[in-house]
Amino acid sequence: MESSFITDIFLPLALFIIMLGMGLSLQISDFRRVVLYPKAVFLGLTNQLILLPIVGYAIAVAFGLSTEMAVGLMILAACPGGATSNLIAHIAKGDTALSITLTAISSLVTIITIPFIVNFALENFSNGGQDIQLPIPKTILTIVVIIIIPVSIGMLIKAKNATFALKMDKPVRIVSAAFLALIVIGAILKEKAILVDAFKEVGLSTLSLNLVTMLIGFLTAKAFRLNVEQAKTVSIESGIQNGTLAIFIATTLLKNSQMSIPPAIYSLVMFGTAGVAIFFFSKMKSEEV
Repeated sequence: MESSFITDIFLPLALFIIMLGMGLSLQISDFRRVVLYPKAVFLGLTNQLILLPIVGYAIAVAFGLSTEMAVGLMILAACPGGATSNLIAHIAKGDTALSITLTAISSLVTIITIPFIVNFALENFSNGGQDIQLPIPKTILTIVVIIIIPVSIGMLIKAKNATFALKMDKPVRIVSAAFLALIVIGAILKEKAILVDAFKEVGLSTLSLNLVTMLIGFLTAKAFRLNVEQAKTVSIESGIQNGTLAIFIATTLLKNSQMSIPPAIYSLVMFGTAGVAIFFFSKMKSEEV
């Protein structure tokens, strides 16, 4: 994708605002919860940072995706969590504090993991026909600017004026949702000429990534005997990815709009599956896990 107002200005600004909104809901104690919920946090992070990319790679290979679609799916798998997963966990009556903790910690760790996972995908799915690399130092710096800085600003605002942060939480969430919708629509319209074929190729694989990782999250939580609220949260955090960040990496850092198609389609699919998950999770009782 050629440089444009959308990729150079709007998308980074939108991501900045979304992460600022997430920061408004965070506080230092969220990072300390790893001590309170060591098993749940360890399991959630293992699913997000290790199992998720492995499942993404397996699905890309199993479905025989083209280079752009396979790399796009792997970019998505490299971007766990986000403010959306916190909201879904809350509505599903999960452990919201655990959800926020997992999102906060994974956002820090993925600064390092994203460049390596994406470059691994580029090397393994390029078939020798492309010579694209994600510059690691530049990528880390960029992610720090669009994730860590706005999250830190949001946390500082909350620490200084919790009332203002609470008042701004809903408006920022609404703006963030609007930005996410515009980003997804923009990514789809950019590739509308190949959208039908792309959806046929990658629609089922993105759905599989979502469902399989949510299932793995729930089953591993059950195996580790977490309570039902924690199990819901681990499932949601394992299966709900940060599509906005994935689209940003594809279009802005890699300058490849076709690679943004999987996260764009996923963002549409995810809201449907999240709705179903919320319906079933909301009806679960503590003794069911």
